[in-house]
Amino acid sequence: MKQLGEILLDDGLVTQDQLLAALDEQVIRGVSLGRVLVEAGVLSESQLVSALAQQVGLPFVDLDEYNVDRKAVVLIPGSLCRRYTVLPIGFEGGSLLLAMADPGNVLALDDVRQISRMQVIPVVATHEDLSRALDRFIRADGEMTELSNALVEQQEEDDLDLSAMGDSIDDDAPIVRYVNLIVTQAITDRASDIHIEPTEHDLRVRYRIDGVLHEMQRSPRSTQAAVTSRVKILSDIDIAEKRKPQDGRMSVNHNGRKIDLRVATLPTVWGEKIVMRILDNSTASLDLRDLSFGESNYEIYKESYQKPYGMILVTGPTGSGKSTTLYATLNAVSKPEINVITVEDPVEYRLPGINQVQVNPKAGLTFASALRSILRSDPDVVLLGEIRDHETAQIAIEAALTGHLVLSTLHTNDAPSAVTRLTEMGIEPFLVGSALDCVVAQRLARKLCDKCKEPYLPTPEELAAAKFPWDGSEDLPVLYRPAGCTACSKTGYRGRLALHEVMQVTEEIERLAVAHASAAEISKVAIANGMKTLRDDGWMKVGEGRTSIEEILRVVA
Repeated sequence: MKQLGEILLDDGLVTQDQLLAALDEQVIRGVSLGRVLVEAGVLSESQLVSALAQQVGLPFVDLDEYNVDRKAVVLIPGSLCRRYTVLPIGFEGGSLLLAMADPGNVLALDDVRQISRMQVIPVVATHEDLSRALDRFIRADGEMTELSNALVEQQEEDDLDLSAMGDSIDDDAPIVRYVNLIVTQAITDRASDIHIEPTEHDLRVRYRIDGVLHEMQRSPRSTQAAVTSRVKILSDIDIAEKRKPQDGRMSVNHNGRKIDLRVATLPTVWGEKIVMRILDNSTASLDLRDLSFGESNYEIYKESYQKPYGMILVTGPTGSGKSTTLYATLNAVSKPEINVITVEDPVEYRLPGINQVQVNPKAGLTFASALRSILRSDPDVVLLGEIRDHETAQIAIEAALTGHLVLSTLHTNDAPSAVTRLTEMGIEPFLVGSALDCVVAQRLARKLCDKCKEPYLPTPEELAAAKFPWDGSEDLPVLYRPAGCTACSKTGYRGRLALHEVMQVTEEIERLAVAHASAAEISKVAIANGMKTLRDDGWMKVGEGRTSIEEILRVVA
């Protein structure tokens, strides 16, 4: 059998010097040669697994490229596939092709052979590729349909006691498994929101993935009462109140992680609609460098949040990632020697070492009253969930002027409009100019899938129609467009990136604020001072091959 080092040299994956250095490291650390090379960035995980497969004489498959046969997938139960991290992917000469991360797992091979009643040919795939493929092919859709039918049958046989659908209900009951599957499948699919919507004839379930809603499931209308009641009781919402909107919160464990969901009900003509926002705490621990800031934008923003006082505003529509940016900023400024207090409605993510206050209007704890109270609690940094009215804006401005760093959000279309919005709220223009230090406008665009994005040369007409910055004096730029593969569910996009417009409030902009200048005038000066607009930042990311022209035109007006 050839040694791994020989295979890597023969395939041209490593040089002699890299191999010798890795062998020395292997001896010093007692780690496998392949792992040393992967950690050093010489090899990718798939290149290593491919070489190891070659070493033991088994074929290697890239599951993102391989055309998986669904007839093979359904032969083996999903629970067994997940337990062993294996996936049937096709047939060869009357035998079943089985992708495995560990082809030496004899138990897995025996169980698959016994259940399928076929001979099994193992092939090797990376653990990461297999996990993604399992999420794509071993889905809960079929089981959800079966459970909704079982729920209908149960209701026909005997009336369900809707008030008993809390934690005491049997874990194997169809309604419990149905709601659990809706939530776990949404988390697996990287959804940010779950919409459970009653219609005239059925109950529709949709997931928002990468900012776009996708229909996932329809079940009979008769299941609506049971599903709504189960979700409301889990979220500690009044089950009897159906005439007014309500809010609640629930938590689930998913693959060893605790994930919170914020639940909102809304009465509609066909019944109560439920929206569950999935709050993944890993988002709250992001670094600002993970938020796709351009280099110049990052430096301007960093200069602002490192100051001991002043106001920083993040603006944009709902769902544009404002909270994520603010939490990442808190992670950057938070230290044991400073006191950080937040006022939020609701508190979405629990952050260690930070004092978080939940707004409660019924108890008289509004944004304004909470902010007034926390300013007596000796804060250094204050995060205010949103500036909604004159009173809150006035106290926030005063806090920024009296030695506090204030972070907050506003709903405006661009950064310059934040200045005029504050003056429209009744804040004195000279106070706005003095307190406001930086405004960040933000949007989220879908990222092109790295596996299938394809390069192309756009026509001059296309660039002109999109107002892409190309003057015709140089060669046409090579851009990328979505193609669609199994890794991105044929959409061509996977994940999202942020577009930023960072405006530093200079003396010139201060003077314009005092003079009641319009947002357009402030924008002109800011651009002259070097501000990149949202669209400019978008075009830069299109040029880098990270997103497409169509996506920028979709999210930026």
